Formats: sequence, C-alpha cells, structure tokens
Amino acid sequence: MLVLGVESSCDETGLALYSTTRGLLAHAVHSQVKMHEDYGGVVPELASRDHIRRLIPLLRIVLDEAAAEKDDIDAVAYTAGPGLAGALLVGASFAEALALSLGVPALPIHHLEGHLLSPLLAKNPPNFPFVALLVSGGHTQLMRVAGVGRYELLGESLDDAAGEAFDKTAKLLGLGYPGGPALASLAATGQAGRYRLPRPMLHTNDLNFSFSGLKTAVLTLVGGGLADGDRADLAAEFQEAVTEVLVAKALRAVRTCKLDRLVVAGGVGANQRLRQRLDSEGAALNIRIHYPELSLCTDNGAMIAFCGAQRLQAAAAGQNHGAFAIRPRWPLAELIAPS
Repeated sequence: MLVLGVESSCDETGLALYSTTRGLLAHAVHSQVKMHEDYGGVVPELASRDHIRRLIPLLRIVLDEAAAEKDDIDAVAYTAGPGLAGALLVGASFAEALALSLGVPALPIHHLEGHLLSPLLAKNPPNFPFVALLVSGGHTQLMRVAGVGRYELLGESLDDAAGEAFDKTAKLLGLGYPGGPALASLAATGQAGRYRLPRPMLHTNDLNFSFSGLKTAVLTLVGGGLADGDRADLAAEFQEAVTEVLVAKALRAVRTCKLDRLVVAGGVGANQRLRQRLDSEGAALNIRIHYPELSLCTDNGAMIAFCGAQRLQAAAAGQNHGAFAIRPRWPLAELIAPS
C-alpha cells in the first residue's frame, strides 16, 4: 500500500511517499525560513500562499524519486492540526481533492502524532511501549506510548514550550530567525557556568515543565548590556539549563513507567547538546534513547505518510472526502486508539 503524506502546518511544505512493504520511498521539504526571516517570525498569510505554490512541484518530485505515478497512490494522509489555520486548509484542500480524484481514502493526521511516531522510521526503531519526549517550538510533553493511538500524557509545559523559549531567548540576544539553531550555534562558542540561570521545576514531584521564568532571567541579564563573549556564555548557560531540565524529567518519566526506552521527537530533538546529555545519562541508567533521523526532526511529509499508513493498517480511518477536517488546536490526548 502506497501512502502520500502532506505536511503544511506552519512554515515547511513537506510531501512523502511511504510504502507499507518497502518503507519510505521519497520525501521532499521546502522551508520558508528565508521568506520569514525579515519579519523575525512566521507570517501566517505568507506561509499559506507559499504552501499553495509548493505542493504540486513537490508532488512531482516525490513521484519521480519513487518512480511512481499518481494512480499508484492508495491513500493520502495530511496534517489536520494543530497548526496555522490557513496553512492547514491549504494542505487539507490539496489532499482531499487529490484523494477524491483518485478515489482513495483521505486521512486527517495529528501533527504531533506524526512527530511521535517518526523515530519508527529510523534504521533501528524502538519497540512499544516507550516514553516519548515531544519537544518543539510549540509543545513540550512527556507521553507513555503503548502503541499507535495509545497515548498517556505524563507531563507538559505549563507555559512556554522549550523551542519557544529558545526562539524568544535568541531574540533577546539579538540573533536571527529561526532562533533555536542560531542560539545553539552561539552556545557552542561559549562556556556554561559563568552565569547561573534557574532550572525551573527541576525538583518538583511531577513531570511538568516551565520555561517562561528562565526566559525572564535572561531578559534581566541582557538589560545590563552584554559583550559578544558574554552573549556566547549566556547562550551556553541557557542551553544547559533547558537541557538539564528536559533530560532529568524525561529519564525520571522512563523510570516512573518502569520502562527502558525513551523516544525523542520534534525540532528541539535535533539539538546536539540535548542528545549528548541524554545519551550519556541514559546509558548510565541502561535506558535506550531513540531519535528520528536529523532530516525528520523538523516538520516533514514522511512522518505524516508513515502515521497515515499505520492508522490505515489498523483500520482506524476511512474515506471521508470533503470534510476538510482541520483543527488548529487539537490536543494529542484526544486521539483514540485503533480498534
């Protein structure tokens, strides 16, 4: 069975073809970073218009790469939420229309479930059950994952997501957009420990997070004026504070659930310092850490195609043309396990 995945939730347009017998055949992503950097963030209207321009050319690219034709597609999976409403509508319209023209099912997919399952596309995928750390620009959550659609929320950020805190701190330090990678790059040239930032909620008895106070602490220090070397040291300390909290809570969640596997997904999962600390501290506790491929950490169609294939195989989704079932706000906990 060949599933086309369509991702258009924010500022990346991604299409991919996944075969249930041969695996991922092709995927292509167009990033809008260059278009939005002059504005210091994503402009929703510009994002929506750019998705319209990119979808058909990207479809041709993945079909050519997979040596396939449109008529070979057995289902079209698309991101239905959460995300920017206009951007989601573009992808949903495209996917629903294509599926209707081909007479195949259209599958609305939860964006975070796509990220959650993306490590299963790796060469050595984890087995169920496992604990997942979803960490991105919009979400920081810990989930117990017993199977496709079988998710239990263990903890989440009570305010800013980790990626959001990275972006806002990068702006305070005068860095460009996107802020997360820029801050990580600057941090690599600095020394953590010169400044001492708080580790919010590190020692609480729950698995929740809070990063807004950490950002405020940076704002207080920046207000006094910083030289270039100071900025690098402060960036390194900020990154260390965030990763220390993420690692401690994630590994605590694994131990609490009495499991031995942790899956890390979402854009912040590409952060090299986070990976270093997780690998080191996880190994000391005999906890195996799994990541998606670096190219699949950011938004992409491959994770949507794979998620659609899993749900289709589990008979959890049927044909529903014309529904345009987008949900800009869609809690992951609402997903129902396939019967």
